[in-house]
Amino acid sequence: MRPRYLSCLGPHGFHHVSYTEWGEPGETNVVVCVHGLTRTGRDFDFLAQALSQQHRILCPDVVGRGRSDWLANKEDYGYPLYLSDMTALIARSGAEQVDWVGTSMGGLIGMMLAAQPRSPIRRLVVNDVGPLVPRESLERLAQYVGKAPAFADVDAFERYLRQVAAPFGPLTDQQWRHLALHSSRRYDDGTVTVAYDPGIAHAFAGELKDVLLWPVWDAISCPTLVLRGRQSDLLLSPTAQEMTRRGPRARLVEFDGVGHAPMLMADEQITVVSEFLSAPD
Repeated sequence: MRPRYLSCLGPHGFHHVSYTEWGEPGETNVVVCVHGLTRTGRDFDFLAQALSQQHRILCPDVVGRGRSDWLANKEDYGYPLYLSDMTALIARSGAEQVDWVGTSMGGLIGMMLAAQPRSPIRRLVVNDVGPLVPRESLERLAQYVGKAPAFADVDAFERYLRQVAAPFGPLTDQQWRHLALHSSRRYDDGTVTVAYDPGIAHAFAGELKDVLLWPVWDAISCPTLVLRGRQSDLLLSPTAQEMTRRGPRARLVEFDGVGHAPMLMADEQITVVSEFLSAPD
């Protein structure tokens, strides 16, 4: 595991995107793993370690999250910039093609990239998100995104995380601790808060509506795997089923006892992803 960063250009200047690299530096079999709205690239440590014998894995902190820069102009947070940053990361990899694993927001970024003509995405894993994002799910996210509560220590933050992130499903104590350590940051006074810029909530300003991206989905042609927590409120079952019938006609795998979103830490989940990425073209 190697921490690295990339300098990217946005509408108001350059910013640094931090990422973690796993596997042999010269390996051209590259997987890019991109996290959800308020998460970090370290969510993929368990998956990346499992894949690192056969792949080089790049796990970025999307700008405004984790160790990446916060933007001075909050209106710059959005998919046009995220797509540009991830394109720069793919170029940095040196690979002609890459595989993509994206959870929630990361899945939407992957879908948008894969839908482009001459896309470098070879195989696409979309984790618990789809071409229809219900307004009700966005309203649930808007209730906590952008708030930065302070906690006395990491233990207190972990207790909070276990409550708000209960839909992640059954995780071990080690896994919850890992998530708590890598999705929190310390204030100067020693208290702990979330590891993202509250300004990312700018995208939730105004009236929220269903997000419809079926034209994007229909433009994807690469082999695609859709993962869904069976209790997910963000990727609804009818949407997931429709994703198997149109566009790339994805394979669908659902996990019991999980909502939004599977964390790809359990052996069962890791195996499904690994086998899909290693399947012959």
